[in-house]
Amino acid sequence: MGELFQKASRLTLLAHSTLARIPDWTYASLMRVAVFFVFFLSARTKVDGFMTLKSSTFYLFQHEYALPLIPSAWAAYMATYAEHLFSVLVLVGLATRLSALALLAMTLVIQIFVYPEAYVVHMSWAAMLLYLVSKGGGLLSADTAIARTLGQSK
Repeated sequence: MGELFQKASRLTLLAHSTLARIPDWTYASLMRVAVFFVFFLSARTKVDGFMTLKSSTFYLFQHEYALPLIPSAWAAYMATYAEHLFSVLVLVGLATRLSALALLAMTLVIQIFVYPEAYVVHMSWAAMLLYLVSKGGGLLSADTAIARTLGQSK
């Protein structure tokens, strides 16, 4: 039993040291792609053609989503345009922190007012978005390229 424990312990240490060598920008890049697909594909279900909102989008915002304090038509336009804009910005890593924060706010609204039972999905979105708010878009982002161009890199 002791030998099995030692082998498992060595394997755990090997896995830890191997995974610790993966650079942070890898995680940021993967999260940016994942966040993009979640929100951009959601946005595309709300429109016909380029950016014409579907009648079903207005119906959903009026009857199923029914957000308080804001007219449903406004909410439909704002959410659809925000999902398109901020998901693309996150993907390219431009204004990553601000864009991720906007999508995090949208996630919180969805969690609190629309689908509170879907907290597991929303927590996974929030975890990725909080990472991006905290760490930024990483090495392979427009933010980093701009910072380097302006001589402000770390």
